[in-house]
Amino acid sequence: MEPITTTEALAAVCDRMAAHPFVTVDTEFLRESTYYPLLCVAQMASPDEAVVIDTLAEGIDLSPFWALMANDKVLKVFHAARQDIEIVWHMASLIPTPIFDTQVAAMVLGYGDAISYDQLVQRITGDNLDKSHRFTDWSRRPLTPAQTYYAVSDVTHLRDVYMALSDDLAKRGRTNWVDEEMEILTSPSTYRSDPETAWERLKSRVRKPKELAILIEVAAWREREAQARDVPRGRVLKDDVIGEIALQAPTTAERLASLRSLPKGFERSRWGQDILEAIKAGVARDPKTLPPIERHRPMTNGSATVELLKVLLRMTAERHGVAAKVIATVDDLEHIAADDEADVRALKGWRRELFGEKALALKHGRLSLAVERGRVVAIERE
Repeated sequence: MEPITTTEALAAVCDRMAAHPFVTVDTEFLRESTYYPLLCVAQMASPDEAVVIDTLAEGIDLSPFWALMANDKVLKVFHAARQDIEIVWHMASLIPTPIFDTQVAAMVLGYGDAISYDQLVQRITGDNLDKSHRFTDWSRRPLTPAQTYYAVSDVTHLRDVYMALSDDLAKRGRTNWVDEEMEILTSPSTYRSDPETAWERLKSRVRKPKELAILIEVAAWREREAQARDVPRGRVLKDDVIGEIALQAPTTAERLASLRSLPKGFERSRWGQDILEAIKAGVARDPKTLPPIERHRPMTNGSATVELLKVLLRMTAERHGVAAKVIATVDDLEHIAADDEADVRALKGWRRELFGEKALALKHGRLSLAVERGRVVAIERE
């Protein structure tokens, strides 16, 4: 199979695929040395055909592909869709819609937490995929026949996986469960890289408002710098360095130079001066404008409640054949233990019906856990 390298050929195949109820989609990209992913190859399959698109071909216009991604009459099927959708969002400023993520569907159907694509294919079809080209350099040209075969195989197997999962969801009445999850994946807020919220992805030890303010400002500077230079965030400044800067709050070049995590002479560079300005902006911030600092909840009686909720979660997951992770996280359980009205997914939608109501009942003594014939069971109390 020859990859598609012209706009005319791409438009023709997208027109044909638009006549089908669904297409399976996958992408191959590089982002080790860039902030934004570099799309190298896109592959698609309808029930009738499968194609590989050379997105780096000279002169090719991907507009027909973007139009198909936006066509609300054609379901786009991905596995672990987040990075694929991020690419479309960055390059075309649109979110593919409607979508179906087979990894999410598999979790809802009890295949485990975040099952890999090759494992899912093997369990559903019995085929073992050759993943030797997973980390190949997809930017090199020409594409090899082996690369093309690998790319096509991904989306053709995805057709079988999608149809099997879709049928199983319908039989078990869980189609709407997956639909709820797709709302998150199709929200633009999921993919916006807002410098002002870049600090939220950092793990830090900040405990004081001034430290948090500096963390926010320096993380925002790094995000803008990485975007402008199109390099990974870590190439600009490592996460742990930002945390150390927030704690030490160096406001002069001399104090910045004293940080062991920065290379010698960094304080005299343009970036050193930029960081000092960010630190000063953080110090000057009004504490009232800062988000609340997340405090670790003390290990009191609430921890015993969390442990009970973990048992209930495992029991519920096993009984209904759903991955525990997709029902609730440990963070969800901690919030439920502290607050009946906690704003967590475990207390909303199908999760509340499946688990959340029982979690609240257990917390307030209206439900008990017992062991019968080696299995944990829930017993309603009057």
